[in-house]
Parts: sequence; structure tokens; C-alpha cells
Amino acid sequence: MPRLDETSSTGQARTVVFPRPNAMTNPTKQRLREILDASGALQRLREPIQLASGGWSRDFIDGKLAVANVDDFAFVGKAMYTAAKDSGAEFEAVGGLVLGAAPFTFAVFQAARCKWFLVRKEQKGRGTNRWIEGTRITTGTKVMLVDDVVTSGSSIQTAHKQVCSEGGEVVFATTLVDRGDEAEAYFKQVGIPYVPMLTYQDLDIEPVISDRQATAAAC
Repeated sequence: MPRLDETSSTGQARTVVFPRPNAMTNPTKQRLREILDASGALQRLREPIQLASGGWSRDFIDGKLAVANVDDFAFVGKAMYTAAKDSGAEFEAVGGLVLGAAPFTFAVFQAARCKWFLVRKEQKGRGTNRWIEGTRITTGTKVMLVDDVVTSGSSIQTAHKQVCSEGGEVVFATTLVDRGDEAEAYFKQVGIPYVPMLTYQDLDIEPVISDRQATAAAC
């Protein structure tokens, strides 16, 4: 695995280990791709449609549909959990931003036998007015983040920032499919191992350029 030696704010040397991209075994990737195809989660359209990220694509991926079958749900959860273990991550809870992360949260929750949480897109507005539901994230709680499909990475980044605001520590992040390059760059910058189960290269589709990337390229 690639290693980065650096010095912490206290002056102590530490090593940050980043898993290699596409670190999953080929049989696992092949099975995940078969699940996307068999479930109809990967749709190739005649005309491009606008995605939540603001980008456009003829390839639409419904990550939640991919795990609607109980066996596929279990396989994906185990694959995500295995990726975290292979990176050396130890975590107490798994979760992410609703709604995309919900089924993957519970798939890993089942495989890892850990706690779970879900991050709201906005505060509840009544009662406890919480941002995070499920297990309570407190100072030092080690968590794993999941998502269904990542393009610009805004959803999983929002989940990361909200967990951090509660005092939690994100030790690993993953998604079923990453169809861009922004999330990888973000997690590398913050020093968190990030291993998508599948990438746009694995699916032989074009990467999606988000509005943010398009604006930056035009400047």
C-alpha cells in the first residue's frame, strides 16, 4: 500500500496508509458488476440526463436498486466490510447521509455486527433537533462512512463533516460506485482511506464532470 510519512502537530512522526485504488479482488468486482447488471441498477440511456451533482450522463446508476435483493444486500455489505478490514480500519459504527447511504449502512451493520447511524440532510426541527439518528456519535467514536453512488462527493463529504462536528472520527469511507474523481481527492486531503467498490473505469463508463469541476476548468 502507498504510505505517507508526516509529522503531527505535536511533533511526533506518523504514517498514513492509503489503500491502492481498486484494492478489491477481481472476483468481488466481477460479482458486484454482475449485481448491477442483473438488477437493472445500471441503465444506459439514449439521451443524457442531469444528475444530482449537476453533471450530465447517459449512464444512470440506481445504487439502492442494486441491493433490493437479500442475497445481493448481504454480498455488498460483506464486500464493504472486508474493504474496511483490509485497510486496517477499526470502527464502532457505520452510516452516512440519507437516503442513499441507508441500505448500505444496514448492509455493513449486519456484516460487521456494529452500531449504525444516519445523517439527516437538515435538522429535525422538533424534539431533540438532532442531525444524526441512531447510535450517538460522541468524542472519539470511530466510524465508517458509506454511500450508494458518488459523483462530486458532496453527500459523503457532508456526512464526514457532520460526524466530525459531533466529535467522531471517520476511519474509512466507501461507496458502491464512484463515477468521478473528486471524492478520492477529498479523502486523500483529509487523510482518510477511501475505497469505492466500483469506479467508472470498472463499469466502462465515462466519468461525470460536476458543475464545480466544469467551472474550475473554464477559469
